[in-house]
Amino acid sequence: MSDPSLFSGSPSPLLAIFTDFDGTLVELAETPDAIHVPTELAERLARAINEFDHAFAILTGREIADIDTYLGELHLPIAGAHGAQRRRADGSFEEVLEIYTKGASEIAQALAPVVEENEGLILEEKDGAVALHYRQAPELEELCREAMTEVLTAHSIFTMVPGKMVFEARPAGFDKGNALRAFMQEAPFAGRTPIFIGDDVTDEDAFRAAQELGGIGIKLGPGDTAARMRIADVASVNALIEGLIDIASRSATAQTDTTPPETITH
Repeated sequence: MSDPSLFSGSPSPLLAIFTDFDGTLVELAETPDAIHVPTELAERLARAINEFDHAFAILTGREIADIDTYLGELHLPIAGAHGAQRRRADGSFEEVLEIYTKGASEIAQALAPVVEENEGLILEEKDGAVALHYRQAPELEELCREAMTEVLTAHSIFTMVPGKMVFEARPAGFDKGNALRAFMQEAPFAGRTPIFIGDDVTDEDAFRAAQELGGIGIKLGPGDTAARMRIADVASVNALIEGLIDIASRSATAQTDTTPPETITH
């Protein structure tokens, strides 16, 4: 599915667009800091923000500050660390609770020896979450699962979430689905129809949330999913976003052209 005309039956300016980042807007890489972000991505997202009246947000496992480094001066609404952080459309923040910041630090410290003893593992500590990557050592998947499970027995306020070649510890009760629901209760998202595009297991909560709110989940790539639509690859995602931008622009122009002229009185 890559044809944006599938959405042209609805008044597209009333859409609220949500996307994952890694593996959806940009290709996955061997390490989190090795991703390639095309120069045109920020421009495309800036157009999306404009055409959808700021109802465009990224839901990601990365920290908000991390996404900002890749998008320059464009500061989008973002849910970071799977929703433990959230920047609203008005620029205000829902800060990470200190208990999660402290817990994530302790989890990272406990996992550090495992990473030091096993070449190819990468430990990514975030503000409120921790990721243990084994993309460069896929044979260590079970070791990573066991290590994360054992560490989390002492941190009951966190839960383990498997992803693409990664196990993440995130605060229990926080996920991309709840982040999407929180955005949908606020301007400019409220009253719109949500679309969420993602590629990983951690995106399933957001697929379900979007569809429960009358919208659409779009899964990138193969695999079991709750999403009702599927799209092939990152290039197709960006083409879809471009198409939705064009539809929104044409719809807005049409609405302007059909607006009756105001009566001028003297």
